Amino acid sequence: MYKLIIGSSDFKKVMENNGYYIDKTMLIKDVLEEGKEVVLLPRPRRFGKTLNMSMLYYFLNVEEKAKELFKGLKIEKEEDIMRQINSYPTI
Repeated sequence: MYKLIIGSSDFKKVMENNGYYIDKTMLIKDVLEEGKEVVLLPRPRRFGKTLNMSMLYYFLNVEEKAKELFKGLKIEKEEDIMRQINSYPTI
């Protein structure tokens, strides 16, 4: 059963604790395929900006081993994108 995790903007914590998550992982594909130097995400407060940045961090960061976090999510079906998981130095 899924849990409602209130106030957490850490993607890893939400996924590991089986929290409710609306799958926005295709944002990863959009960011990688655009190839832009800067990505601007203007959204109202409490709209998931920090959670999305956390998701990008865990997907891209070379120091993380996060393939399990993305199991069963839409991005997992994108083979070209999944080859890039944990391949970039990230701050």
